[in-house]
Amino acid sequence: MKNYTAITTFILVGLTDDPNLQILLFIFLFLTYLLSVVGNLIIITLTLVDPHLKTPMYFFLRNFSILEVSFTTVCIPRFLYTIASGDNTVTYNACATQLFFVVILAVAEFFLLMAMSYDRYVAICKPLHYTTIMNNMVCIKFLIGCYMIALIIVIPPFGMGFELEFCDSNVIDHFGCDAAPILKITCSDTEFLERFVLVLAVLTLLFTLMCIIMSYIYIIRTILRFPSAQQRKKAFSTCSSHIIVVSITYGTCIFIYIKPHAKEGVAINKVVSVLTTSVAPVMNPFIYTLRNKQVVQAFKDMTKRVAFNFKKLNDY
Repeated sequence: MKNYTAITTFILVGLTDDPNLQILLFIFLFLTYLLSVVGNLIIITLTLVDPHLKTPMYFFLRNFSILEVSFTTVCIPRFLYTIASGDNTVTYNACATQLFFVVILAVAEFFLLMAMSYDRYVAICKPLHYTTIMNNMVCIKFLIGCYMIALIIVIPPFGMGFELEFCDSNVIDHFGCDAAPILKITCSDTEFLERFVLVLAVLTLLFTLMCIIMSYIYIIRTILRFPSAQQRKKAFSTCSSHIIVVSITYGTCIFIYIKPHAKEGVAINKVVSVLTTSVAPVMNPFIYTLRNKQVVQAFKDMTKRVAFNFKKLNDY
């Protein structure tokens, strides 16, 4: 008979044991997390209150910002607590919860990016039918569908993960609860689970990426037929922000999951994971706002209203 000790806590290795580097890392992560939350909350607020930002494009942008805030909040505050307190232990249930939400939000992000590319396809290739095709109910169904598909993809392998047994080690070589380092320390046979997860991941990436590429093939073909250079420039500018975010998201994901066998690869992947969970959510608000005149104008209008109301309060 097998005699396994039930694991109730895990120990997170983190990124570094150097106290000076930990201080710098804490400051960096705290600032990026703060900027990410503030930047995405500004986009969420603008798209809710500004009447010019009530189109499907900004509906998806708002929900993308909500997803980004949720994703970084699941990862970074726990890591900041670990650095500040020195407590690198995490309970089994807390670890499972963090892993579940990280994967759900990551998968939902791919499908949301796909929905955003379809929205751009309809807006540019079928402008006369845009408001009919992309009505409010359709947008809501797309959003719900993103999370429902994510749940359908994630729940089967996640349920299988609860059957894993740990006997030799409870030390996770990561700064958070990630699937790959957890599978490395289990004493259960994980071959089928790893292959199952790999198949689901590859299918998700390929399906969503192919849909995005197909959307942009039709978009580019349509834009090139525009008679005016000004029209072409304007059409490309509405898509450029989405293309940049898609490139960052898929690029980092492919880099993380095509893991080198060398030991240095583990350290590199941990660093890339930190950048994915901290820097990427900061960049997205700036990418969308700095390259979008409507969002910039809405931000200026909101700033003026806030300043005006604040001045009125001071006068009273």
